[in-house]
Amino acid sequence: MGWRYINFRVGHLIQVKSGWFQKKFPASPPHKSFITLNDWKQSQIPFLINSKEAIELDKNLSESLEYRFRESLKNNITFFNSQQFQLDKETQWSVNPSSGHQYDITKHWSKIPDLSKEAGDIKFVWEKARFSYLYDILRFDHHSGSDQSSFVLSEIEDFIDSNPINLGPQYKCSQEISLRVLNWTYAIHFYKHSEALTPVLFDKIINSIYWQLHHVRENIHFSRIAVRNNHAITESLMLYVSGLLFPFIPESQKWSKDGLKWFEQEIDYQIYEDGTFLQYSMNYHRVVVQLLTWAIRLNDLNGLRFRESVYTKAQKSLDFLDACLDKNSGTLPNYGSNDGALFFKFTDLDYRDYTSQLDDLRMALHNEAVLPSESFAWYGMSDPAIIDRPQPELASFDTGGYYIINENKVKTFIRCGAYKDRPAQADNLHLDIWVNGINYLWDNGSYKYNTEDTYIKHFTGTAGHNTVTINENDQMLKGGRFIWFQWIKKAQASLTKNSNYIFDGSIDAYRQLGTINHNRRVEKTPGILKWNITDKVSSNQNQEIKQYWHINPLVQESITFVAIDAEGKELLPTVEEKWHSSYYGIKEKSIALSFSTLTTSITTQLIIKV
Repeated sequence: MGWRYINFRVGHLIQVKSGWFQKKFPASPPHKSFITLNDWKQSQIPFLINSKEAIELDKNLSESLEYRFRESLKNNITFFNSQQFQLDKETQWSVNPSSGHQYDITKHWSKIPDLSKEAGDIKFVWEKARFSYLYDILRFDHHSGSDQSSFVLSEIEDFIDSNPINLGPQYKCSQEISLRVLNWTYAIHFYKHSEALTPVLFDKIINSIYWQLHHVRENIHFSRIAVRNNHAITESLMLYVSGLLFPFIPESQKWSKDGLKWFEQEIDYQIYEDGTFLQYSMNYHRVVVQLLTWAIRLNDLNGLRFRESVYTKAQKSLDFLDACLDKNSGTLPNYGSNDGALFFKFTDLDYRDYTSQLDDLRMALHNEAVLPSESFAWYGMSDPAIIDRPQPELASFDTGGYYIINENKVKTFIRCGAYKDRPAQADNLHLDIWVNGINYLWDNGSYKYNTEDTYIKHFTGTAGHNTVTINENDQMLKGGRFIWFQWIKKAQASLTKNSNYIFDGSIDAYRQLGTINHNRRVEKTPGILKWNITDKVSSNQNQEIKQYWHINPLVQESITFVAIDAEGKELLPTVEEKWHSSYYGIKEKSIALSFSTLTTSITTQLIIKV
């Protein structure tokens, strides 16, 4: 993490403890007015859409959209694109519906802890306040021909009235603030001609947006130095587009200049040269894909262009995610941290289906798409050139450490990489297998970031993945909530095809045990659903090698395992009931099968019958 990180965290802590942040981020600051509603309408500021009336999209109201809309009106809100919580109108911005904890709305945000056993996962109190749920309502309005502007704008006003600037949990995270501002901005453009958007309410919203942008600018270095992940991209993008979306705010031009510089820097840094992403997470990579789509579209509408590396990294991201995508289901491996984030949901597709978001970025870059999508219209795009996007048979991404075999309807996905940036899970040499759109051997997901230690160990640890432990140790040493020590720094792999597909990869891991080399060889005959996996370790000092397989219980009867150790002895499996999480905050029963030996290797033949 380096001295820059350490020095910043120390200085940040001093500012929090000394109360300096309460001066830097004033509570209930003076009201500021910048532009009248009429002048704003007349200014015709370029945006993704002009208004509700200008959207060019055939009306087609689905049952699922109508259901989500009806539930939203009852304040039964879908969290993390998966589960619903019935919220109390009086406490909807201050109570964690998962734990029941109520935050003190009068406390300065800097005094509210990120992590608290009593409060539970703070993401639950943030979720509705992102206002991503509004897109279901806007889409319902379009497809049904109705007008929910009074309801939507009253929701925004209720947030403003209930959450004084810089007080309470809703100002704790600058990324959450940035998303809220983007979503409010979309809503006021959509309803710009509604009578519910009065001059007084518009002025109230813009004042709140101003102070929220002020907060993001004054706290931006926390995400750029202490966090440096998708938060930094979101916040720097928000600052950049503030000058495009709110040019009537005097400070926005300086914020925009800084935001542009930082956004381009973060894209360059966070997306590796092979198109993989520093958070080692499919879902967080999609977050960046959506942010890139907004960024490129808004620039195009304003006749502007980023430096060329942004477009190069965007295309390389598509190349990587396209190679990893299971084309039969539209999903990606449930790999890496998965917090349920889908900021801008413009279709009825399931959260785990990535196709429309990848095509949105493809449209922004090239006006091309693999499939037609409603989402194009919500970005102000139309008339796509429909193209075929064939997947490479073999795909190696050495910088990020991903290796994929794509056969007709079979995908083999293997992770093998060294870390130059902070790892989230100890999951090296994990293997995913997909057949006919079904994930037979899977990654268990994330569940929750703040939960019982048993679940954190299972979902983030080595034993929760399709790989090997030594004496039931993780590959790296677990620290605090998002921290691992003794990162894997040496990894190498190759993926080839002769008569068979052959993956050969190794890592130097388990430094807490004196550093052990783990080599995994995966061999597969094309066209046959049979894999031979050999795991070897460099030491057998009475150390137990344990090979884990996490199985989709819906197809467990279709998978056969036969394992032998280095001495040719057949190993008997241990079968346990564990947990799987496809969606944040939801865990389901799953099957974990393991083989153990005190010798130096385990070779397993895996056969799938369909």
